[in-house]
Amino acid sequence: MAFLEGKVAVVTGSTRGFGLALVQAFVREGAAVVVSSRSAGAVEKVVDALRLQGIRISGQTCDVTDLAQVEALAVHAVRAFGGFDVWVNNAGNEAPYGPTVHQVPERFTQVTQTNILGAYYGSLVAMRHFLAHGRGKLINILGRGERGPLPMQNAYGASKAWLKNFTLALAKEYQTSGVGIYTFSPGMMDTDMLLDVEVVAGFEDRLKIFGKVVQTLSQPPEIPARKAVWLASSASDGKTGLLVRELNPLKMLALSLRLLGRTRQPLPVKIRSVPAAYPENDDQTA
Repeated sequence: MAFLEGKVAVVTGSTRGFGLALVQAFVREGAAVVVSSRSAGAVEKVVDALRLQGIRISGQTCDVTDLAQVEALAVHAVRAFGGFDVWVNNAGNEAPYGPTVHQVPERFTQVTQTNILGAYYGSLVAMRHFLAHGRGKLINILGRGERGPLPMQNAYGASKAWLKNFTLALAKEYQTSGVGIYTFSPGMMDTDMLLDVEVVAGFEDRLKIFGKVVQTLSQPPEIPARKAVWLASSASDGKTGLLVRELNPLKMLALSLRLLGRTRQPLPVKIRSVPAAYPENDDQTA
């Protein structure tokens, strides 16, 4: 029997990258899945492709920064499949690489709205459903910065540190509810977010070795998606509050040795400059 047979999962930000890998992993294990993203065209494309394979799939456009749309996503899941058993807050955003003051404020704000408010709204809506039924699995996706400060990526890193603490506190608040609440850090993955990077003009030199880091430590998103299946399954029952990381020191060593052995094809890392919001060399004291 498949690990998720008879289960229904909702995954935000799931038409590409790690979100799509989660969808594919979940359906392979027997789950019905609700796909979502801000793009109606992207949702339709994924749903149509998976339906051709005879998979129980549905889709709904959802901007996670809008609580009404997140609530509508849950309603859609109930109408399509009678409810849902797993909710993954995967939708995420990041600002260009560069120091905080040099960022365009609107980009910084977009990150906090998506990564913080979006995860809060998703957790709120999912938990209301789960608490009413006394069961369910909420999985919030972490990223770099959850362990400590992340200079030059302050918006993203701080949002993931917030999400870790928010989720672990939520797990303690509802420890005896029957609902499993987890954080999962998938590590560096070969997705658009990692391979197509914006950098604030004037700070490009700081990314000179970025391509080598990606080549060494990143993995296809399908690999960490397997561990997310474990979290979503009955194997994690009674283990609420888990913080699971895909990468550990032993695995990082193995990935580093992989580069020495040249067992991977080079990854196409693209770095694009964007204007700074604050001139790097201005003397504000003159």
